[in-house]
Amino acid sequence: MTDATLHDGQPAPRKSSLHQLDALTKKRNAAESRFKAYGIVAILIGLFFLVVLTVTIVRSGIPAFTQTVVAVEFTLTQEQFDDAESKLMKTGAYQDYFIAAMEGKLAERGIEMDFDPAAIERLLGKIGSNLREHYRANPGDLGRPVSFELSASSRVDGYFNGRVTRDTLVESRFLMLSDLDLVDALSDAGLLKQAFNWNFITGADSGVDNPGGAGIGASVVGSFFMMLVVLVLSLPIGVAASIYLEEFAPKNRFTDLIEVNISNLAAVPSIVFGILGLAVFIQFMHLPQSAPLVGGLVLTLMTLPTIIISTRASLKAVPPSIRDAALGVGASKMQAVFHHVLPLAMPGILTGTIIGLAQALGETAPLLLIGMVGFVARGYPDGFLDGFVEPNSAMPAQIYTWAARSDVAFYDKAWGGIIVLLVFLLAMNFVAIVLRRRFERRW
Repeated sequence: MTDATLHDGQPAPRKSSLHQLDALTKKRNAAESRFKAYGIVAILIGLFFLVVLTVTIVRSGIPAFTQTVVAVEFTLTQEQFDDAESKLMKTGAYQDYFIAAMEGKLAERGIEMDFDPAAIERLLGKIGSNLREHYRANPGDLGRPVSFELSASSRVDGYFNGRVTRDTLVESRFLMLSDLDLVDALSDAGLLKQAFNWNFITGADSGVDNPGGAGIGASVVGSFFMMLVVLVLSLPIGVAASIYLEEFAPKNRFTDLIEVNISNLAAVPSIVFGILGLAVFIQFMHLPQSAPLVGGLVLTLMTLPTIIISTRASLKAVPPSIRDAALGVGASKMQAVFHHVLPLAMPGILTGTIIGLAQALGETAPLLLIGMVGFVARGYPDGFLDGFVEPNSAMPAQIYTWAARSDVAFYDKAWGGIIVLLVFLLAMNFVAIVLRRRFERRW
């Protein structure tokens, strides 16, 4: 007789039912519900900080894309042009004509104010040289009204945006408290307005005394040429090394040592690669300093371990049956790898490559060691090949340079540079998604 029956032969009653939850099942279900709740809370916390970060970047970076300009319709006659060109201080003559035009515009609106030429220079810079260059290049504009939009100084822009107030203004050679009266008069007359700052998108870095003229365009070009170097070198070398190690290399101590060192290189600080690039590429090979070519070589060394590790993981993810089927129908080892395994692993390989490029795009320390700082970029390269060897900067180095300067106006430029960098990164990821969809195959 078993325990399932009673002494009189009757079956023992069940202690639990499938329709009723016992204490152990309730405890397991409660633990599962708590784990789901923890996961949802973690996701919500991550999304919250992502939203905070995005809002902070956008709110702080938007001012970099706008600038305060003085819009004046100015007419210069042929006689005034000839008179200005005949004088020794030509720029001063042009400035006097422009000041007279501004006084007339304010008088039309019932505002009487005496203009100090020194105050005009503090507000608008050397406007005389700009006017002279315009009329020398466009003599047809003489004698007819021409609308000029002259960029105001960064201090005026800060006052217009509320960053600088009369109470917090510290008088200097850049802006005096009395200059704000002129700013208010121009604003009341409608001559002072906000406009999109195209120079920030297309310009190069300026001096430490001119945050309003700073631009990130040249640094974007420098980053583009660096990414070309990294892509052309790291992708074929990294994929070839991964295919050999995963598919063809014998399993022995030597290959094990190589694999361990590749994993260790992926954890080496980026500044070490910068020191290596400075010693090998600049001091030993005498390549041009501050060139995107050198920056690309340094970042290639840093990116290769990431690409090799991700590519090997993608190759391992292909089922062994694919290889066995190809070999079973007579394909060689190389044909099985390149015709069947590699196409199936291509989406993962592209993902790893984009991750490596994104990591390289945001690096600053190795670029600073090889001289790719912000102020070396004075303009665009003369040609495509010159873009690899001419001194230039990169977006992260430019952002770091702006953030390290003492003028608060450069902080807006740094935040705006972060927005441009993120847009550049999103564009790279978009290309990666398109390529993944293009090469993706299912088995």
